[in-house]
Amino acid sequence: MITSTTTWPSPAKLNLFLYITGRRDNGYHDLQTLFQFIDFGDELTITANHSGNITITPELEGVPVEQNLIWKAAVALKEASLKRSASSVPSSLGADIHINKILPMGGGIGGGSSNAATTLVALNFLWQLDIPLPELAKMGLTLGADVPVFVQGFSAFAEGVGESLTKVKPEEKWYLVVRPNQSISTAEIFCHPDLTRDTQKRSWEELKSTPYENDCEKIVRLLYPEVDKQLSWLLQYAPSRLTGTGSCVFSEFDTQLEAQTILKQLPENTTAFVAQGNNISPLHLTLAQLSAQTLPN
Repeated sequence: MITSTTTWPSPAKLNLFLYITGRRDNGYHDLQTLFQFIDFGDELTITANHSGNITITPELEGVPVEQNLIWKAAVALKEASLKRSASSVPSSLGADIHINKILPMGGGIGGGSSNAATTLVALNFLWQLDIPLPELAKMGLTLGADVPVFVQGFSAFAEGVGESLTKVKPEEKWYLVVRPNQSISTAEIFCHPDLTRDTQKRSWEELKSTPYENDCEKIVRLLYPEVDKQLSWLLQYAPSRLTGTGSCVFSEFDTQLEAQTILKQLPENTTAFVAQGNNISPLHLTLAQLSAQTLPN
């Protein structure tokens, strides 16, 4: 076990497009979406130990520890390690985890899913479990549909419910991301009777050369006037759309300067940031750096 304290990025993601191609009998939806990471997000500072306990600070408002995806991910990893070792002895694997929470809940940029994935990847390394990434990703799917792409760490064209990932390399553009003061429930959007659910499936080759859209955008704009307002404002300046099923909207630019110029023109009391797209997750860059170092046990 590596017991030195380490800090890990928990990056946001954008759905550069999102199409809903069907609905399954169990209520889940079939999707085609393009995930790309951005160089902006939360941070987890982790100290692994032999206490057998998982502690998380600070406690997130309105989220009991047992419902926190960080805690759920750590517990799932502990249980997986016991199964792999076929041990009936309670695990002594423990960790103190501190989160610097920046990403909004219900924003559609993957905050909770990214936290879960960072926990899985970091503790797998610190506890020296050597569980392969595909197995970690499968574990992550039980925590949320977006967790696997964060675990795998590459930009992906995703199908199914979001778990079938094909590695792709979209342009690493600059994005202005606006965060309306709204938290949107994924379930609310996917349950809406007027949601488009019959977009034709297309190949990646066709989709990547077609203007990007989000099938959830119409419903979110209808239900949340503040999101509609911000998106209408952004569309004056650049191609803009909703990400995921959350409240965040974004515009894409070829340069950082272009994005920052529009950021300065945003109306007062509007929360926003500029970030660059990353086809390799910052989490995996950190993992590679720490793996190359000799850390104290």
